[in-house]
Amino acid sequence: MWLRRVFYSWLLPAAFVLPLWLVVGWVIFDAGGWALLWVLFIAVPSVFLGQLVLMLLVRARGTVRAQRAASWLDVAGFGVWHLLTIAVGFYNLAWFGVALVLAIVAALAVFWSSLWQLWTEARPRVTLVQTAGGTGFIAPPSARPEPEDLPGVVVIEEKRTPPSV
Repeated sequence: MWLRRVFYSWLLPAAFVLPLWLVVGWVIFDAGGWALLWVLFIAVPSVFLGQLVLMLLVRARGTVRAQRAASWLDVAGFGVWHLLTIAVGFYNLAWFGVALVLAIVAALAVFWSSLWQLWTEARPRVTLVQTAGGTGFIAPPSARPEPEDLPGVVVIEEKRTPPSV
C-alpha cells in the first residue's frame, strides 16, 4: 500500500521533474542544437501536459481519492513510462530512438489504461428500466436458482397494546 501511496503523491511533482530532467540531460550529455529544439518545443510540453492529463484521469477515480493511492496497474504503467522518459533524457544515440518510441507507446498505454479504469469504475451498477407508461423501476438481477436449504421469509408482526391510562 505504501508504494501505491508514493506513486499517488509522485504524480504531480513528476509533471515538473520529468520535463526538467529532459532539459538537464540535454545540458549534461551535450546532445546538440537540434536536440535542444526538439526538447524545448516537443518533448517538454508533451511530457508536462501528458503527465498532467494522466494525473487528472487517475485522480478522477473515486477509489483513488478515497484510498489516496494509485492502483497497481497505474504503478506499473507510470513506472515504466517514467523510467523510459528518464532513459530518453540520457540522449545516448545507441538507444535514444528505441527509448523514445517505447516511452511514447508507454504513455499511450497508460492513457488507455487510465480511461479503462475510470470507465469501469464509473459505469452504473444498476439498470433502471422505464416502461412505455412512464413508470421506472430497477430491473432485477439475472435469475439465480436459490439453494433449497435456505429458510423462507419470516415476518414478525408487532402486537400493539393500548396505552394504559
